[in-house]
Amino acid sequence: MKQALEGIKVLDLTRVLSGPYATMILADMGADVIKLEQPGKGDDSRQFGPYVEGESAYFMSLNRNKRSFTMNLKKPEAKELFLEMIKKVDIVVENFRPGTMEKLGLGYEVLKEANPKIIYAACSGFGHSGPYSKRAAYDAVVQAMGGLMSITGQKDGEPTRVGTSIGDIVAGLFTAIGILAALNYRKETGIGQKVDVAMLDCQVAILENAISRYVVTGNVPKPEGNRHPSIVPFEPFDAKDGKVMVAVGNDVLWEKFCYAIEAEELLEVEEYKTNPSRNEHYEELRPKIAEKMTKKTVKEWLDILENAGVPNGPINTVDKVLEDPQVLARNMIVEVEHEVAGKLKIPGVPIKMSETQGEVKKAAPVLGNDTDEIISELLGMNNEEIEQLKQKGIL
Repeated sequence: MKQALEGIKVLDLTRVLSGPYATMILADMGADVIKLEQPGKGDDSRQFGPYVEGESAYFMSLNRNKRSFTMNLKKPEAKELFLEMIKKVDIVVENFRPGTMEKLGLGYEVLKEANPKIIYAACSGFGHSGPYSKRAAYDAVVQAMGGLMSITGQKDGEPTRVGTSIGDIVAGLFTAIGILAALNYRKETGIGQKVDVAMLDCQVAILENAISRYVVTGNVPKPEGNRHPSIVPFEPFDAKDGKVMVAVGNDVLWEKFCYAIEAEELLEVEEYKTNPSRNEHYEELRPKIAEKMTKKTVKEWLDILENAGVPNGPINTVDKVLEDPQVLARNMIVEVEHEVAGKLKIPGVPIKMSETQGEVKKAAPVLGNDTDEIISELLGMNNEEIEQLKQKGIL
């Protein structure tokens, strides 16, 4: 089966998480992602544990389907070779602090002179404009500055970082979307462009209804624990032996839910008949629901609520996620064979397409494993010329 991005070449200068996540998406969809790494060191995340036979599992989880070559861009001759490579690729992606590529003499203005059709994607903490542009950022920093931590955590508790690196991951997603939009524009016009994505911008973009609630009410949103700030009931409840997540998203589901938990009397209470009213009377309503939910086990409630058509689910730990039949049926846990680390389970491709399916074809590359192949392919050099570049510290 042909893949959606077959024939697209990506020169990937990214490291750690946001950038590699974006290029991994492109690679999963069939793009040839050529990862440029620093000789002897590579992507910073190669130094992040845990390790399998000396190889970082963190790195391997983000760099599947890619090829790796090493090049020292601080060497003048390497810059010349890089500019030649730019002529042979469609996209270049980097997530350095703004100004880094310009210091190397390889900023967007230079690269588009070498290849006017190049799509240059830059993912950074604060973007390539604005007063914070040159500041460094990591996931936790943008979660804090973007407001996400201020609405996450238990009620009246401390602001809390989201358990996954959502600052990086969302920026990676938006970067991939921007690249695909730029590809489509280039297909129509023949013109490349720069894609500038800021992690902080992305955090603001996903604040969902928190901004709307503040703008409309003037009340600054605060952590609400596991309850939804606008929908009731929409949170976990204690069963006999654990917790059950319940999502009653409209008034029809509310009726089904009340019958399912044998609380038909709640349907007669005027204050509970509509979602806005249930939200207004949350403090008195929740204990009544909670009391009913303690009467059965998690398994019993999952079956009852499912049969009633009420959205629900268990709160799975990570080990349970890897065993979940729906997750497995959708190929969301796949096994790859790494040439050093051996077999490793990693997440699969979440985008399912009927005609151009994404695929995990191979494990992440060993540092510089494809250097000779890539240099020969893009620059037409033979083995002797490549060896000379290695001796000079260029590769």
